[in-house]
Amino acid sequence: MTLRSIATLPQPILRKKAHKVKVFDKDLKVLIEDMIETMRNEPGVGLAAPQVGVSSRVVVVEYGDDEDDEVHKKLYTVINPEIINPSEEMVNGIEACLSVPGYYGDVERHANILVKGQNKSGNSIKIKAEGWLARIFQHEIDHLDGIVYIDRATRVWQPKEDEETVDIE
Repeated sequence: MTLRSIATLPQPILRKKAHKVKVFDKDLKVLIEDMIETMRNEPGVGLAAPQVGVSSRVVVVEYGDDEDDEVHKKLYTVINPEIINPSEEMVNGIEACLSVPGYYGDVERHANILVKGQNKSGNSIKIKAEGWLARIFQHEIDHLDGIVYIDRATRVWQPKEDEETVDIE
């Protein structure tokens, strides 16, 4: 496993639509392992392949309801993810991004979604996500389409030194 560099704006890969994964081989498994290690090292709760310079539709997400409870965090790896059945209910929340360091934004997202995709072996999977998990998946899938959260934000700011911050990605 290797730590990979995080692409930051204005690197062009962050603005391009990532390619669909068609081959589920050892190289894909290495990419996934590297992404997981890089996400945990940063630390983040999600990472998309374009953020490590790879134009592939791959996301990893690791999240639990209690941030301090490392044991109950669940790791998700989704290849070629798609959002289906998004809820009509929208919620505002604060987001940040490893590719836009030092900034936060208010972003409106669907409260609940269903994510359809494939696991690292190519088998079909579906993940029902609500709340912060739904927000993280929407944020990461946006990266696969060349969208960065600041494109959707109603307000973007840099926190002051004494301001409490949140980790979203």
